[in-house]
Amino acid sequence: METQRLTKKDSAQIVEILNRGGVVAFPTDTVYGLAVRYDLKEAILKMKEAKQRPETKPFPMMVSSKAQIERVAVTDARSQKLIDQWMPGALTLVFKKRPEIDELVTNGFPTIGIRMPDDDFVLEIINRVGVPLLVPSANLSGQPSCTTSEEVLKQLDGRIDAVVLGESGASTASTVCDTTGDKMKILRQGPIKLEDLEASI
Repeated sequence: METQRLTKKDSAQIVEILNRGGVVAFPTDTVYGLAVRYDLKEAILKMKEAKQRPETKPFPMMVSSKAQIERVAVTDARSQKLIDQWMPGALTLVFKKRPEIDELVTNGFPTIGIRMPDDDFVLEIINRVGVPLLVPSANLSGQPSCTTSEEVLKQLDGRIDAVVLGESGASTASTVCDTTGDKMKILRQGPIKLEDLEASI
């Protein structure tokens, strides 16, 4: 497979590739992400193969609105406050998934991690595709996260449909916070700390 080199100006082409089940790497407000439509089984399998992703890890989802979160996840009053306070931003919240969401989307987990990126380009792509995207980091599984398109190509050239040239907005991935229990817990530490989240609710 030839990996196309695109720029942010090629948004129509990026949307077209995603809508036909392609895999696209693009810069986000944190690190580079690898995006596919969450509702296309073939695209998810293609992404897993490209990343050499182990079956034990779920895929984070990116959304462009609260309505998209409600479509796939079960929220409560506490998580609604967190969404209002911290999204968009460098925070992935883990919710219980809605029963109708295919287990392939969550790699068999009953939960789903969702983030709304603080990045106009990525939000525009999600809006134009019209559904949430699954966006794990753009790297081979077990390798470091990438912050430039050059780093992405070193690992994934020939394994994905396209890469958007440039660099990401930060060098660290988002904080991941599990909201499904009585007490929130941090699953991956990023820029936002647990005490900040607790203070906001």
